Amino acid sequence: MIPPRILGIAGSTSCPSKTRALVAHIVDDVARRTGASGQVNDLTEVLPELGTTTLRSTAPEKLEAMLSAIETADALVFGSPIYKGSYSGLFKHLMDLVDPLALVGKPVLICATGGGQRHALAVEHQMRPLFGFFSAATVPSAIYASEADFENGVLTAAPVRKRCEIAACQLAGMLGAIAPTPISAAL
Repeated sequence: MIPPRILGIAGSTSCPSKTRALVAHIVDDVARRTGASGQVNDLTEVLPELGTTTLRSTAPEKLEAMLSAIETADALVFGSPIYKGSYSGLFKHLMDLVDPLALVGKPVLICATGGGQRHALAVEHQMRPLFGFFSAATVPSAIYASEADFENGVLTAAPVRKRCEIAACQLAGMLGAIAPTPISAAL
């Protein structure tokens, strides 16, 4: 039996980035819980081609490979830095190139990073509606981590790590690997 494939997409144009650290933390947790294979891709891998591609039919090979990986993964973890109350423009442009029917019913966990707490609601008010358009099956818990939740590029804040654990259990449950952890048991 082939293990499920979990793909993380870090929508930051910086490398290294806190967004990548958060996405990798979650992907690793879900992969450990499910026996799935986990992989994280960064937008930096498809720059500058992403910014100059306006039609999917003209996507260069590396960008097409990333889009295909998104569309064929068994589960996805999408993360973006939040700038001025919304996900990054290049992250949105990547999603504009994804087939609108490719994510229907697909388990998706959404997360974001930002400089402070004033951006925390962008996950719910910006990212969740984006994946609602795709009819993806987003997990109930979304993750937001601010600058203060990291030390030396590593997620260290216990409350955010616990929220990641809850969301990872929810995504694992959607893959059918384990029963989701009840919130009361996880706190």
